[in-house]
Amino acid sequence: MSSPKNRDLDDRPVPRPAKSPAQTALIRTLNRRREYLERHPSYFEGSDREFADPILYERLIKRHQTPQERQTEGVGKGYAHMLEADLARGESRLSALATEAAGEQRTEFNSPSRWKASSGVDHVWDERATTRERGRELWKEFLRERFVQGGDEDFQSYEDVDGDEDLDGDLRREEEER
Repeated sequence: MSSPKNRDLDDRPVPRPAKSPAQTALIRTLNRRREYLERHPSYFEGSDREFADPILYERLIKRHQTPQERQTEGVGKGYAHMLEADLARGESRLSALATEAAGEQRTEFNSPSRWKASSGVDHVWDERATTRERGRELWKEFLRERFVQGGDEDFQSYEDVDGDEDLDGDLRREEEER
């Protein structure tokens, strides 16, 4: 049994090891990308976001739409967009079947529905979304994590976001508090 004096020593916080400059830069980049999304919520609303993962979009969003909502969405997007989305879903399914038939492991970036979060934890975004709200929540979280990890190939401004010091809101607040 430890004495009260030893117990006090065991309860002291242990300082974390210092981060390398590369780790610090990565954390800053990820935080800037998160802040960018906070300031630009319209990123999640683009009609072309469906192409990030057409099958996942179908599972999380389309599944919960009424036929009338699907029709309205189709009219808003246009026939060509709807055709392109259907084609992309078909190609994704064929690719998945070919990958499974070849016995290959799907990596985190060739399987858009599975991303490794910056925390190192795997997230499977196509979990069963039993409600419309849960489906939208999972879809938005998928898009957020994909963006933060740099996986949005259509986003042309990563360099601008990553170098924008104005997005360092938390860092500035910490400096002001010191």
